[in-house]
Amino acid sequence: MVWFPSQRLYSAVRGICFLSGCKFCFLRKLSIEPVQQRKIPNRYLGQPSPFTHPHLLKPGEVTPGLSQTEYSLRRHKLMARIQQEVPGMDHTVILLSNPTYYMSNDIPYTFHQDTNFLYLCGFQEPDSILVLQSLPGKPLPSHKALLFVPRRDPSRELWDGPRSGTDGAVALTGVDEGYTIEEFRHLVAKLKDESTVVWYDFAKPVHPQLHSDYLLHLAEVKARSKTRIRAIRPLVQSLRLVKSSAEIERMKIAGKVTSQAFIETMFASKTPVNEAFLYAKFEFECRARGADILAYPPVVAGGNRSNTLHYVKNNQLIKDGEMVLLDGGCESSCYVSDITRTWPISGRFTGPQAELYQAVLEVQKSCLRLCSPGVSLENVYSFMLTLIGQKLKDLGVLQQSITENHLFKAVRKYCPHHVGHYLGMDVHDTPDISRSIPLQPGMVITIEPGIYIPENDASAPERFRGIGVRIEDDVVVTENTPLILSEDCPKEIYDVERVCGS
Repeated sequence: MVWFPSQRLYSAVRGICFLSGCKFCFLRKLSIEPVQQRKIPNRYLGQPSPFTHPHLLKPGEVTPGLSQTEYSLRRHKLMARIQQEVPGMDHTVILLSNPTYYMSNDIPYTFHQDTNFLYLCGFQEPDSILVLQSLPGKPLPSHKALLFVPRRDPSRELWDGPRSGTDGAVALTGVDEGYTIEEFRHLVAKLKDESTVVWYDFAKPVHPQLHSDYLLHLAEVKARSKTRIRAIRPLVQSLRLVKSSAEIERMKIAGKVTSQAFIETMFASKTPVNEAFLYAKFEFECRARGADILAYPPVVAGGNRSNTLHYVKNNQLIKDGEMVLLDGGCESSCYVSDITRTWPISGRFTGPQAELYQAVLEVQKSCLRLCSPGVSLENVYSFMLTLIGQKLKDLGVLQQSITENHLFKAVRKYCPHHVGHYLGMDVHDTPDISRSIPLQPGMVITIEPGIYIPENDASAPERFRGIGVRIEDDVVVTENTPLILSEDCPKEIYDVERVCGS
């Protein structure tokens, strides 16, 4: 019997579904039980809660902007995919959290959760396990969700801060049951039966210690079984590829925060300036506007260093007359941005800089117009190479007589990277998903053409040597015009000069 959700759940379902031609597919395919609201403990947990951080989370939210209902729907959708893959069996899904990593002795790096684990439950503590189990006698996607979490320990919490414990984890995330991590071994013993299909990424465990302690023996037993362990990562990534309306709202915030940080960093770029200062300025402006962290170490590359694609030393002086390429993004409420701009440190483009910049800008704008359902990133990439090839001919970097067979190879010398990638909770999101699949509404991608001419390239016109330009925007694919999440970040020559010269 289908349970018809309340208007609140109906709205969440309608916002989450992007499958073409069906606004109500969840109502047709999934039997969803209402989320049972449990009282959040009146104490600090291992992550923000509506009780301790009402300025960040509304009642019922697990992470900012994302409710227990949304996380529950994700789990249901995953179990529905599993039913399609292997019908008629009992199934258990196991996902591990990340461990805490240490830079030296007892000095930890800032903890960052495994994003597949985070996507399905929103729990942000290390050393934890999420389990989804099919229910005896009930067809998928009916299941129960269990979290195994570190036991509360006053002596450790004195040093490391509060832990959620089983009660806090269940109340915050809305999973069905919570247990201490030590109790997981009792569940593992029951999974050796050949009637149970286990979904777990054993080939590359996210948490090596938890794998060794609890799952290594199970993997060995299942390797000799008829029901071998199956990887869950590909199915989770396929879900993460298409964003819900709530996810896109998070990414809009990340895009706006990053765009404002770029404007402030451009404004502060007065010669002489060190790359390290611009790095610090960019990070400060992101954090001051509410970003949690930077999404990745930014590229802040002055002059010829912009021709090193992943230059992250960011420690050199930028000379008057040079440009700086800044590739940076922030993470805000579990979702990231990834934007690149190139601008003159003096506030005005030189003639050759403007020529090369305008060529890249025109290519980028043409590629943006192509981002629509049915087109793949590979299609956009081929289109980009063709456009850059023509621009390089017009600029005199490539000869007009170059043959079609040799054109792409010549272009890749000056633009050796792809046109873009998927974006979401990770910068290079869902990396196992092919860039050859057709784009769908709700996918988020980057579009980032570039032209890079090293200073020692004797075959290029001298006026362009030592100049590297990349322009990157974050794009939501829609049924109509693409939604540019980074549209507030200046990129027209007039706008860039106006900001830099203010």
